Amino acid sequence: MPAMYKVRPLHSAAVLAEHLPSCMYPLPNLHRAPGTAAPPQEEVDPSLQALESRQEEILKRLYELKSAVDGLSKMIQTPDADFDVTNIIQTDEFSPLSTNGADLDLMLGKDYGALKDVVINANPSLPPLSLLVIHSLLCERYKILSAVHTHSSVKSVPENLLKCFGEQTKKQPRHEYQLGFTLIWKDVPKPQMKFSIQTMCPIEGEGNIARFLFSLFGQKYNAVTSTLIDSWVDTAIFQLREGSSKERGAVLRSMNAALGKSPWLVGSELTLADVVAWSALQQTGTASSAPANVQKWIRSCENLAPFSSVMKLLK
Repeated sequence: MPAMYKVRPLHSAAVLAEHLPSCMYPLPNLHRAPGTAAPPQEEVDPSLQALESRQEEILKRLYELKSAVDGLSKMIQTPDADFDVTNIIQTDEFSPLSTNGADLDLMLGKDYGALKDVVINANPSLPPLSLLVIHSLLCERYKILSAVHTHSSVKSVPENLLKCFGEQTKKQPRHEYQLGFTLIWKDVPKPQMKFSIQTMCPIEGEGNIARFLFSLFGQKYNAVTSTLIDSWVDTAIFQLREGSSKERGAVLRSMNAALGKSPWLVGSELTLADVVAWSALQQTGTASSAPANVQKWIRSCENLAPFSSVMKLLK
């Protein structure tokens, strides 16, 4: 086959170099030969570093403000925002934290700059006594910002329930507290609790709310003890408080037998089972007719300050 004709190249390096435009600014070559060292990095201007640090500080402060506003707006984002603000009683109750106190950030999650809020709706016709006892116990462990509100669905609330967290004392800035505990007296069939308003469904039932609140103490139990505590809590709620007279009698006999072996319902220390069972006895009015061991146990409970303070509400 005959060879094809040869065409002279139209562009060459020399031609390109001669015809490069001079109106554009030159750029450094981004491609370097393999093995060559990278060009030394230029030093960062100190003024630029100061500007970046200032920007980070401003963003941090903005995040703190946003977290604080989110915490304050939790009440507005709930259906309970129409409570009567004329019936607000706030109190700051706290005692020094114990050396072995649990870390709320580990249990509830770190929320920088915002106060963790527990909001509970309860009917004043059947006060959740166990939750009030746990509130007093929590005040011995953490710095609690307590508040009582009256919802518009309730016409009147007894004065002692309006002051169930005590009289108003000296106030501190909101961010100095570890936990917000708000009780709203509202016409609801059973107590309801909200902790993280935007991300969790309400917890219903006095026993379930008591389980959540008692877990804030960070106590650890083995499987057997945990099962016994849960069993006594359910028994106190569904049989002792809501059951028939026959069921109540059976529960009191079981309690009397258990308290004959140990000072508390589950072992040698106060647990959630004791708090909920004591509350159920007071709510049903069966404490005075309880067996001997139960009567002794009731006196042991009421010798503790959190129980005795709640007892004043029943008078």
